[in-house]
Amino acid sequence: MNGVINIYKEKGFTSFDVIAKLRGILKMRKIGHTGTLDPDAEGVLPVCIGTATGLCSMLMEKEKVYETVLLLGTTTDTQDLTGKKLHICEMIPKQEKVLSVLEQFIGTYEQIPPMYSAIKVGGKKLYELAREGKEIERTPRKVNIQNIEIIQISEKEVSMRVVCSKGTYIRTLCHDIGQKLGCGGCMKQLVRIKSGTFSIEQSYKLKEVEDFYRQGKIEEILIPVDQILSYPSYIVLEVAKKKLLNGNPLIKEEIRVVGKEDEKFGRIRMYLSDREFAGIYEWNPEKERYYPVKMFLEQK
Repeated sequence: MNGVINIYKEKGFTSFDVIAKLRGILKMRKIGHTGTLDPDAEGVLPVCIGTATGLCSMLMEKEKVYETVLLLGTTTDTQDLTGKKLHICEMIPKQEKVLSVLEQFIGTYEQIPPMYSAIKVGGKKLYELAREGKEIERTPRKVNIQNIEIIQISEKEVSMRVVCSKGTYIRTLCHDIGQKLGCGGCMKQLVRIKSGTFSIEQSYKLKEVEDFYRQGKIEEILIPVDQILSYPSYIVLEVAKKKLLNGNPLIKEEIRVVGKEDEKFGRIRMYLSDREFAGIYEWNPEKERYYPVKMFLEQK
């Protein structure tokens, strides 16, 4: 069983809970997710199974889309409503000011990761230190907010859709917006509606996955590894098959294109002659060869 299942992570589960439950449902150990969601957050969590775990790091790089609710006037130690309230402010700026500040966050900015996060410092996770009452200096990280779209706005709440780069903490974004406004703020609600090409409309809850598995229909929701990738497809010729199996580079004359020719000679999907997906190769213009980036062949 190799491929990706687009999971809808429900509230109350950690991302690791989802993996543990899937291991029990699918009777498999080799499972990994493509980006953590907090327990109170919900939404899209693509999960890689079997050889597809090799895609995890690649899928994490994709942009994310969130729908979130920013609560103005409330500051907490976790930057969301699960934490201890640190400050309450009744003086909320007018909507014109709020909209102006939101626009200032579009683009690249230095975001300081929250103490309540799974980032490790000195071998210990930040949230473990936070629970011990410790706060340490964190190195700011560059994140990119590609767009902020207002869904609804009231005196104290701003519902918005955020398109951002990997590694962006939405609750920290909410906190930072509140700080910039001078009234403070925290995240009230978070739903990830898209992660790369995976959308919330095509996601499945754990109970649904279990039902598919019990009915012997898991393949209906398991997306094959090669279908996740949009690179051009090539087949290795029989004469070079052994080279591919050994992970060696290939010249253009040792492969043939399936469909339209790849004129850019960038990354491609490489198949064996029997149409079995082998892996991702990338063209090296200096050496005039395709070199393996990641292989997905199972050991036989």
